[in-house]
Amino acid sequence: MSDMSASAAVWIGMFCAVASCVMSFIILRRMSQQPDPQAEGDVLARLCIMMERETAARVAENEVQRARMAEIERALSTRLDQRHQEMTETFNRIARMMGRDLSEMRVTQAESLREMAEEGRRQSDELRAAVNERLHQAVEKQMQTSFQRVLEQIGAMQKAMGEVSAMTAQVGDLKRLFSNVKTRGGWGEAQLRTILDDVLPEGAYDTNRRLRDDSREVVEFAVRMPVRATVPPVLAIDSKFPTEAYERLLQAVEDCNPDAERAARRALETTLRIEARKIATKYIVPPVTVEFAVLYLPTDGLYAEVARIPGLLDEIGRAYRVIVMGPGLMPAMLRTIHLGYVTLALEKRTDDIARLLGATRQEMLRMDGVLEKLARNASAMSSSIDEARRRTSLVSRKLRDLDMDPQHPVPAGDDGTAPAAHPGMANGARQADMMPTWADDGPHPDGHG
Repeated sequence: MSDMSASAAVWIGMFCAVASCVMSFIILRRMSQQPDPQAEGDVLARLCIMMERETAARVAENEVQRARMAEIERALSTRLDQRHQEMTETFNRIARMMGRDLSEMRVTQAESLREMAEEGRRQSDELRAAVNERLHQAVEKQMQTSFQRVLEQIGAMQKAMGEVSAMTAQVGDLKRLFSNVKTRGGWGEAQLRTILDDVLPEGAYDTNRRLRDDSREVVEFAVRMPVRATVPPVLAIDSKFPTEAYERLLQAVEDCNPDAERAARRALETTLRIEARKIATKYIVPPVTVEFAVLYLPTDGLYAEVARIPGLLDEIGRAYRVIVMGPGLMPAMLRTIHLGYVTLALEKRTDDIARLLGATRQEMLRMDGVLEKLARNASAMSSSIDEARRRTSLVSRKLRDLDMDPQHPVPAGDDGTAPAAHPGMANGARQADMMPTWADDGPHPDGHG
């Protein structure tokens, strides 16, 4: 880098020397007044000598500058070496200080960690002791509570066992009660009546109705069907509760006795077929009744066991036209009948509205005629009023003409008639003059002509 700087300085010095020589030549040439070749040669020679001297001086100066720059470079190198050595020593001193500080910090941190570990261990021991104490207290309290609850549950169990014993006695009484055919029939009838009252509107069914005039047999419930008829047909509903066959079936299932279960199901099927045949024979009487009847079973368990018999419900419905229903299905069918009552009421209301609209239309037609007559009378009255106003204005003008001063000439009227001869003529003459005018101009203002 120093060599490059020295070469640049040399070249710059040579360029400056050449430039100064050229400038001197130009100045001397201008100073000469007459052009002389020999003088020019001398000038050029002198200029060359000056350039050589200047170049030599510049080279010498460049050598001096190069030597000076070399000395400066050596001084800078020495200074850089010293600075590098100083920085190395400083870095070594800082490293030693940082190492010593790090070792001290490491020792301090180790001591702090040991103190923290001891503090954490002490706090853990205290927390463990507190947790153990609270856990012991909670366990004792929970055990006391659990023991108290167990005692209460044992007391409740004893009370429940007493209630179960009482219920067992009541179930025995209920079994004895249902052993009577009339009693259990009354219970099924009461349950069915409750369902009918809950779903159907008031007066929608009859109880203990006789369907045949030549028979004394009565059906428990006869529901009136929602149809348009003077005497609507009824739906016969009879309640049956074959408890003997049902109890034998339940007992066989509980004892896991397949043979007894099959026998009990056959007995239940036979009982239902017999009851369905009786209902079909007694209570299906078209057109007093509809084409089918309903056999009501008071419990859903009994209905479920009947529904489990393959094809029994379909065969009873197809052969005897009897529908078997339980407490879960009966409200759905009754709601369908209730919907029919609602539809029938809507149809009646629709008919009433249609009749009302027909009567309103007739009244509107009559009102149209009356309004047409009023319009004709109003037009005639309007024309009569216009004519009366015209006659009134005519009479007013004639009266104004009669009231005018006789010293002034009287102008002719708007209708072209001549004025009166003298203002002092009698009223009779004035009326005589006006009457022919009314007769000639048109009908009388009252409209009669």
